[in-house]
Amino acid sequence: MLSEPRSGRLAAWGNALLAGLVSPDDAASAIVGEDAVHRVEGLPGESVPVGLTLALGRLRTLGVTGLRVALPAPGHPLGLSGPPEFNARALEAEEAVVCYGAAIGLVPSVAEAGPEGDVHVEVVWHCLPVREAPPADVPSLGEAERELAEALREATEVLSRLDVAGSGPVAEAAIDAYRARAERGREVLAPGYPPRAVRVLELAQRVALLLSLAYENGHGGAVSASEMAARAHVLRPVERTARRAQVAAYNSVVEQRERG
Repeated sequence: MLSEPRSGRLAAWGNALLAGLVSPDDAASAIVGEDAVHRVEGLPGESVPVGLTLALGRLRTLGVTGLRVALPAPGHPLGLSGPPEFNARALEAEEAVVCYGAAIGLVPSVAEAGPEGDVHVEVVWHCLPVREAPPADVPSLGEAERELAEALREATEVLSRLDVAGSGPVAEAAIDAYRARAERGREVLAPGYPPRAVRVLELAQRVALLLSLAYENGHGGAVSASEMAARAHVLRPVERTARRAQVAAYNSVVEQRERG
């Protein structure tokens, strides 16, 4: 939860490339990040998997003018528009990218390769047909920011009361790592995104960090069945709100363009 989803990197830097704000090589490098390699399979006009630079250029020629993120979860098809086959693949991966301007979606599959001690990550993006329709349950940036702030206040109050907000050296180290990442450079979103989108995404990632700490710390002080149920009752909607906010941030430039 401490790093952005791969679909977020692909959409953010792909949008910057489509807007002419970064070079193809810079976009591809930012998307790959710490992975070894990314390839795109099933791209229209290509019989074999191709590299990101070629794939992004081909998407442009196919009419793609923007990239949206989907972060679905069971019972919550966030950012998806169908058809069922694509939705199922995206739900299995827990993320996807949906093209704006062409009926194409991309779902990642991630594999590790190499000997022990020298393992590297390879990602293949599978191109699939999608339905051209509004994405499911994606809020505006303003709505996402308000919902997230309210959910964070409520969750902090209840988790503190139940003594499961995350404490001790492990939690403190995780928070320090998050802060160090934030200070290294604002590359979670690519050039061209509005400051509000950066703010919303940073808050959503901070909330995701707090949630991961709460889950990783077991039941904390919530020792009774009723207290554990209360904690789960609070965490589920906050996690849903954080995912909605992330999608709203990543999709904000496309939504602005769509509104004209």
